[in-house]
Amino acid sequence: MTDKMRMNGAQDTVGVGTIPIVIEQTSRGERAYDIYSRLLKERVVFCVGQVEDYMANLLVAQLLFLESENPDKDIHFYINSPGGSVTAGLSIYDTMQFIKPDVSTMVIGQAASMGALLLSGGAKGKRYALPHSRTMIHQPLGGFQGQASDIEIHAREILLIRERLNDILVRHTGQPLERIQADTDRDFFMGAEESVEYGLVDQVLSHRGAAAGGGK
Repeated sequence: MTDKMRMNGAQDTVGVGTIPIVIEQTSRGERAYDIYSRLLKERVVFCVGQVEDYMANLLVAQLLFLESENPDKDIHFYINSPGGSVTAGLSIYDTMQFIKPDVSTMVIGQAASMGALLLSGGAKGKRYALPHSRTMIHQPLGGFQGQASDIEIHAREILLIRERLNDILVRHTGQPLERIQADTDRDFFMGAEESVEYGLVDQVLSHRGAAAGGGK
């Protein structure tokens, strides 16, 4: 297989709009991939846009597939997300921790709410931010209507979820629980360097090859 490729055509995909098609020249002729499938071959996956169940299922499937392909080689996880569903996000997070390969995370644009939690959950020493990226952490949001007893049940669930999310951030950032509780009480925004200081990421990368940890 040669590494000669060209861009060709476009394809509509839900959530990310028009996607270029890559035509790869091989010894057997041409083979077409959408750009994300081609990058998946290089062990690159994306969390782009709102975190929800359909996206989470696709990401979990990609992570499990890449583990089956090579359990000893890093997976590179790019995040540009405002956050979204807690349960969907935690399904991705749990899979990241479950699989054998290290998952190297990088924020491009923004990693807010569940996006920030996923960013922090990458392999220690392999969590990165681009220079102008932003992160944001906060408490889980909830708005419920109905009988008082139902509202009370949902309120208890929100408090339990908040406790679990705070524990995850404590584990991955090294910050004390009291600070995490205070900072997540309202939207808490950080730039790339601030995210390093806070412990959400390990390094700001301005160009490829600058990573201190390297990859497998």
